[in-house]
Amino acid sequence: MAEQVHTTAEVQHEGGHAGAFPPFDSSTFPSQILWLAITFGLFYVLMAKVALPRIGGILEARHAKIAGDLEEANRLKADSEAAGAAYEAALAEARKKANGIASDTRAALAASIDAKRHDAEKGLSAKIADAETRIAGIKAAALAEVDGIAVDTTEALVSSLIGDGTGRDEIAAAVQAAK
Repeated sequence: MAEQVHTTAEVQHEGGHAGAFPPFDSSTFPSQILWLAITFGLFYVLMAKVALPRIGGILEARHAKIAGDLEEANRLKADSEAAGAAYEAALAEARKKANGIASDTRAALAASIDAKRHDAEKGLSAKIADAETRIAGIKAAALAEVDGIAVDTTEALVSSLIGDGTGRDEIAAAVQAAK
């Protein structure tokens, strides 16, 4: 027949006697359960009083650090947004001042150009008035000489047509009457 396999957990000790493996020995169950409860209780107390408070403190410190960092980031973001708004306001004010300066400069230049144009027009008006006065004088002088020229021309025509018999005074009186 086949050889029978032995399935019990027996351990041989130094003395040569065989016994059951202690965790599987039913006679030692009550003492094993007692030591399991004591060990579990000690581990539970050790974890509850030492390890878990340290882990909780570490987690709380980490949470506080993260919250502080987020708060600092939000504060810095608000500061940067305020600085950006201040920059935009300063830029708008600078543009406004630049436009004001440009319009003041344009107005000053326009006033200066108008004053110079007005002075030039005054100078030209004075020159035109002076020229008209001279022209009037020249015209009056020319008109005064027209009578003399007319008398001379008439005298030359009369003498070439009829000869020398008419006097200058008679010709001058005829030219005056013809005017």
